[in-house]
Order: sequence, then C-alpha cells, then structure tokens
Amino acid sequence: MNQGEWMNDPLVAGIDRNKLQFLQTLVFESRNLSREQMIPFLLNVSQKGKMNNISFDDNEITAIAAALRKYSSPEEAEKINKLMALKRKR
Repeated sequence: MNQGEWMNDPLVAGIDRNKLQFLQTLVFESRNLSREQMIPFLLNVSQKGKMNNISFDDNEITAIAAALRKYSSPEEAEKINKLMALKRKR
C-alpha cells in the first residue's frame, strides 16, 4: 500500500483530513513494531486522538476500510476483513 494514496480515494472524500492523517500515522508507523512496542504505541496514539477529539462513526469506519482494501496487498486486505468481521460481532 502506498502511503497516503488511499487518503485521496473518493470513498473517504467526506472524512476530515485530520482524521485520515491520524489513521495514516497509526497504520504506517506501527507496521514494523514488535508486540512489545505495539501497546505503548497504541496507547500514545489513543491519547493523541482523545486530545484532538478524533473519533470515527460506523459510516466512516466502513468507508475507510473499503478505501484501504483497494490499495492493499491481498494479505493486508485479509487483515482488514478480519478486523471488520470482529467489529461486526461487537
């Protein structure tokens, strides 16, 4: 997946650019982290999101997942599908 390419997809055109940049940071900065590094990273990102009042509604999450899938490798798309399936179960 090319960094940032998905952010220009028409599927996410109605989503605030700051939210998309927040996700860009989350996705690409976490790519090579170990499990031990992931938890502190996610806590930090979560805290930044709360400080900046960043949250996502169900429609935004669905649109973002669809856009990310379009620009992902088959392996990345499968991970997205699994995450979305977990979300639906909640």
